Amino acid sequence: MALHIKKLQFKFFEILPLLLLFFISLNGSSIINVKFFSVNIHYILIYYWVLRQPQSLGYGFIFLSGIISDIVLGFPLGVNALSLLFVAGVAAYIRVVTVRMTLLNDWISFIPALLFANFIYFTSLYISDYSVDYLYLLKSSIFTFIFYPVLWGLFSLILSLTKS
Repeated sequence: MALHIKKLQFKFFEILPLLLLFFISLNGSSIINVKFFSVNIHYILIYYWVLRQPQSLGYGFIFLSGIISDIVLGFPLGVNALSLLFVAGVAAYIRVVTVRMTLLNDWISFIPALLFANFIYFTSLYISDYSVDYLYLLKSSIFTFIFYPVLWGLFSLILSLTKS
C-alpha cells in the first residue's frame, strides 16, 4: 500500500509542471499583477521546465496552452502560443549549448528568451491592430527577469521531489 502511495506521489510531482501550465492558461492569470509590478509566470514556467526536464512539457502542450490563453484573454489566436514557443525554443537551444547549468547561467540566458518572446508578442499584436501598453509590458518583462530566481528555487525543489 505504501509503495502505491509513493508511486502516486511521484507521478503527481512528475506531471505538476503540465498541470501548472494548463492551470495558468485556463485561469487567464499568467501574469501576477500587483500594484507596482507584474510577473509573467508562463514564460518562467516554460523556460525552466524545457531547460531542465524537457520531457515534462512537450511543444504541443505549450502550443495548446498558448491557444487557450489567447481564447481566455481575447487575443488573436496564436499570439501567446507563438511567443511561448519562442521561449521554449530558446530554452531548448540553451540546454544544448550549456555545459553546466546553474542559476546564474539560466538567469542570464533568460534575457534573450524574454526579448525574442516580447518581440514576437509586440509584433503580433501590432499587426493585428491591437493597442499595446508598451510601458506595462516593459515593466512586466523587467520584473519577470527579476522574479526568475524565486521561481527557479521553487521549481528546483519540485524537480528534486520528482527525482527522489
